[in-house]
Amino acid sequence: MRDKLLHAPPDLDLFATDRPRLDQALTRRVNADPESVERGLAQLVLTIVELLRQLMERQALRRVDGGTLNEDQVERLGHTFMELDKRMAELREEFGLDQDDLNLNLGPLGNLL
Repeated sequence: MRDKLLHAPPDLDLFATDRPRLDQALTRRVNADPESVERGLAQLVLTIVELLRQLMERQALRRVDGGTLNEDQVERLGHTFMELDKRMAELREEFGLDQDDLNLNLGPLGNLL
């Protein structure tokens, strides 16, 4: 058992002597440009807000369909969701994002939104 050594391929070996190769790989993955970092963070936050908005809207529709809300509550919910949608559109425009940018591809699970 002691005779066997695990071998990592050179491209996965962090302690490899080929240091420039590692540095090149890291610079391709990490983009520290402040504008792209800000846009990426805005995209992540707006994606989470959009996901929560859709979940809340579905729950509100279930409550409306179930008859557990009075007319005033339904009116307030409708107004709130319209205002939230308007503000989301403003924020997307401010950060140069469109609705499709908020839909993350989760691989085999499909799209988030």
